[in-house]
Amino acid sequence: MQVNDTRRAPMTTDRPACSIVIPVFNSVGVVGETVDRTVKVCENAAIDYELILVNDASTDGSWDVIAGRAADNPRIVAVDLLHNYGQHTAVFAGLKLSQGEFAVTMDDDLQNPPEEIVPILAKAAEGYDLVIGEFEQKRHSLFRRLGSSLVGWMNRKIFDKPKGLVLTNFRCIRRDVVERLVAYQTNYPYIPGLALMFSTNRVNIPVEHHPRAVGTSNYSLPRILAVVWRILFNYSSYPLRLVSMFGLVITTGAFGLAAFIFIRSLVVESQVPGWPSVALMLAFFNGVTILILSMLGEYLVRLLNQSSRTEAYHVRTVVTDRVDRQGDA
Repeated sequence: MQVNDTRRAPMTTDRPACSIVIPVFNSVGVVGETVDRTVKVCENAAIDYELILVNDASTDGSWDVIAGRAADNPRIVAVDLLHNYGQHTAVFAGLKLSQGEFAVTMDDDLQNPPEEIVPILAKAAEGYDLVIGEFEQKRHSLFRRLGSSLVGWMNRKIFDKPKGLVLTNFRCIRRDVVERLVAYQTNYPYIPGLALMFSTNRVNIPVEHHPRAVGTSNYSLPRILAVVWRILFNYSSYPLRLVSMFGLVITTGAFGLAAFIFIRSLVVESQVPGWPSVALMLAFFNGVTILILSMLGEYLVRLLNQSSRTEAYHVRTVVTDRVDRQGDA
């Protein structure tokens, strides 16, 4: 059955034990196996599950694969986003549709082995709000590991990430944390930060991390910078404070220079002003002004987007044969 909205049907039974949310982007060669292995793991472990696959505007046929799986299995929901909004927004969309007592998020490329879902859920059942898979040996490229290190440092500074807690995309979130997370009003969701904001009892669990089976990583420099930009401008005031301090230093220097020139003019015979020096100083101070205004402008643009857009994302199509287990969201 295919529907074009995300409203849920009336309650028929209790919510599932686990919702598994997988963002999908240009992984046509591996996403089918990811889905099949995930379903097999859940069925073998007798886990009452739902699998939510969010296609982030893939261009390689990934949507056809996951839509086909959803049409054949009532426990699978395939969501096709209107545009490419990024991994965190795709996960946010999946979490918003989820119904499970626990929500597991994982990648679509089998680097997060579906078999590890079972121990992650077992750890969450001990009473933790947030269980995060800690890779025993990372199989990412050096470039991506460097990017992850930068983002990790920002998480410590901005979200007060506890020392020793390792953040990855392979995580399990308790339902009450999920509800607080998806209720957060933002058009630029950052899932690790929101999970830290709305949880208290967190823990790592060692899990395997496999090399990507097919294709290459979708994490390019622009995508890593987009995550850094999202964190900086939507969850912190560090850039504004930085340019404010820079502007204060420049202003102090300018006043000091003006005082020096004034005192010098009282004791030394004045000379004809040097036009190159005047032009240089005008250019420098105007440049500083433009830098500060540009930074303020970035915040204003995001505030305008926040107030003018009603949703962080828009759904093109939902394919599911699921009978929903709770009332309207």
